[in-house]
Amino acid sequence: MATLKGKTLFITGASRGIGKAIAMRAAADGANIVVAAKSKVPHPKLPGTIFSAAEEIEAAGGQALAIATDIRDEAQVRVAVDETVETFGGIDILVNNASAISLTPTADTAMKRFDLMWAVNARGTFVCSQACLPHLKKADNPHILAMSPPLNMNAVWFSDHLAYTMSKYGMSMCVLGMAEEFREDGIAVNALWPRTVIRTAALNMLVGTSLAKLLKVENCREPQILADAAHAILTQSAKICTGNFYIDEQVLQATGITDFDQYAVDPDAPLARDLFLD
Repeated sequence: MATLKGKTLFITGASRGIGKAIAMRAAADGANIVVAAKSKVPHPKLPGTIFSAAEEIEAAGGQALAIATDIRDEAQVRVAVDETVETFGGIDILVNNASAISLTPTADTAMKRFDLMWAVNARGTFVCSQACLPHLKKADNPHILAMSPPLNMNAVWFSDHLAYTMSKYGMSMCVLGMAEEFREDGIAVNALWPRTVIRTAALNMLVGTSLAKLLKVENCREPQILADAAHAILTQSAKICTGNFYIDEQVLQATGITDFDQYAVDPDAPLARDLFLD
């Protein structure tokens, strides 16, 4: 079976949620995981730190390196990449997972929040990819995977939360451009997005929005579905797997998985479709 054993993954925002789930799945193979996130101390409302995540990764069978990193700061990113290479000898995979969200209309979006989303989502994806690029070029099967949606130009996805949509589509545009730019280097660049809403701390950001009125935790799936889908993507040959905007269900169906109830918070509850999917 395909494995990530011995591979080094640089994962942004891996202290909790989807990033941590991807890290834990790779750790089960015996991978080296860099937990690049800001959380050095416990947050009163959010679980986990880079250090607690690293402990769990090592308990699961991987090697972990916790590096406090604010991906809005180019210098911090480059220091983290250098420390990764010094520790593990290179970088095989970059997972651009870190993201900021605010589902607010134009009039209600503070520019401070706009700047945060743009700096973390679009710019953060760009700077992390740029910093890892020299090392990915040296890897045997290099991948960049962004947790971002397919580019859907239906106006409905812009009208209610324009700032957030632009920032997430910025990540997806990085995928579109870099997949072609890095094709001759043999670096696969892909995006992954969930068919349904995932139970993460980001759900707290939906409070007060129209979606929150329709959404309950039992309408979600667990992050493990994205972890399994990411594993399936990252173990493919980079030469034949690039420029794709994957949906988690489709990836897993292609591997033969048909039982998706295992990922549901409540298998008997209806599932909420995620944003950007008509």
